Amino acid sequence: MKSPLVFLGVVGTHLRPRRTLVIILITLLGVLIFSFSRLVAFANLFQLFRPHAGTRITQLEIALEHNTTTPDPRTPVVPKIIHQIFHNWKDPRDNTLPAHWQAARDTCIKLNPDWEIKVRRPSGAKQKMRSAADAFPAIKLWTLEDSRTFIEDEYPWFLETYDSYKFPIQRIDVLRYFMLRYYGGIYLDLDNGCAEKLDALTYIPAFTTDGDRGTLSNNIMGGQPDHPYWHLLTENLIPYKWNWILPYVIISYQSGQWFVTAIWEKYHSLLSSDGIVDGFDGNGYEPLHRVLMDGRPDTDPWVFFTQTRGGTWSNWDSNLFNWIGEHIVMIILGLFVLVGLAFWGCTVCIRRRNSRGYQALPRAEMGEVAP
Repeated sequence: MKSPLVFLGVVGTHLRPRRTLVIILITLLGVLIFSFSRLVAFANLFQLFRPHAGTRITQLEIALEHNTTTPDPRTPVVPKIIHQIFHNWKDPRDNTLPAHWQAARDTCIKLNPDWEIKVRRPSGAKQKMRSAADAFPAIKLWTLEDSRTFIEDEYPWFLETYDSYKFPIQRIDVLRYFMLRYYGGIYLDLDNGCAEKLDALTYIPAFTTDGDRGTLSNNIMGGQPDHPYWHLLTENLIPYKWNWILPYVIISYQSGQWFVTAIWEKYHSLLSSDGIVDGFDGNGYEPLHRVLMDGRPDTDPWVFFTQTRGGTWSNWDSNLFNWIGEHIVMIILGLFVLVGLAFWGCTVCIRRRNSRGYQALPRAEMGEVAP
C-alpha cells in the first residue's frame, strides 16, 4: 500500500499542467487588457472615438471676432514675437535660407512691421524688448548655435537630452516648446508664411493648429509665456523619450505631433471647471484653442497663414505612415478585432479545460486503500 503522500503527489502531477495553463492564460489576458487600453489611448490621438479636447475654431472666426469692433476691446495676452528656426545641418556656418522659405518669411515681416523681437541676455539678466525699427529683424530666426545656447543658459537640466536626440528635426521640435514657455509669442515653421497680420491671434492664451483629420500639428503654435501647456510639454519630453525603432514613430511620439496631441489631452484632463490646472498655481485657465488649418478642398479658408514646400524630416518610413494615416480607421478596427479574437480564444480554452473535470486515476497509480 502506498502512502497518502504518494497519492497527493500523483494528484498534483495531474493538476500541474492545468495550473500552468491557467497562469499562462491569466498573464496573456492581462497583457491583452493592457494592450487594449494603450490602443484606445493611441486611437484617441487620431480622433477615432471622440474629437480632440479644447476649443475648435476656424481662422475666419478668429478674424471676425477681432474685426467686429475696432479697436478690439479685449486685452492681448500674447507678446508680439514671432519665432522661426533654421538649423543648417549640412553647413552650420551658413544661415542663408532657401529662396522659397525666405519668401514665406518675408510675408510675415512685411505684414507685421510693428511686432517686436525679444533679445536674449545671459541667464539672470533682465529681459529686453527691441522694436522692429531697430537693426534687428521683425522675426527672430534661431540658428543652431543660439538655439543650443538658449537651452544651455535657461534650461540646463534639459541640455543632455537635447544633445542626445537621434534625429536633428527633434531639436527643432522641442525648441519651439521651450521658446514659447520662456518668451511666449507665435512660432511658425519655415514652410509657413503669413497672409494677414497676426494681431488677432494675440488674444488666445495658448493654441496650436489642427488639420482636422488626425493628430494636432505643431507647425504653428502660440500663446502667452509660462502657460501650463508649455510647462507640460517641456517637462514631459524626457519621460516620452522612448526608442520606438521606426524613425517616423520616434520623431512623432518623442517630440512631434503625436507628442503634442498626447500632452494636449493631458492638459485638459488636469483642467477643472473652475479654471485650475492640477499641479499649477493660479486660476482662470481655459480650454486650449485648436485653430483649423485643413488644406483639403472645400474646407474652412485660411486667413492668416500660407503653406510652401517643406519635407525636411522625411524618412524611409514616411510613406508607410502616410498610408497608415489614410487608412487609420480600418487599421484600428482590425486591431480591435484581433484583440477580441485573442480574448475569445482564451476564454474558450479555459472553458474546455474546466469542462473536463477531474479524471479517475489509474488504480495502479493510486495503490490499494486500506479498508
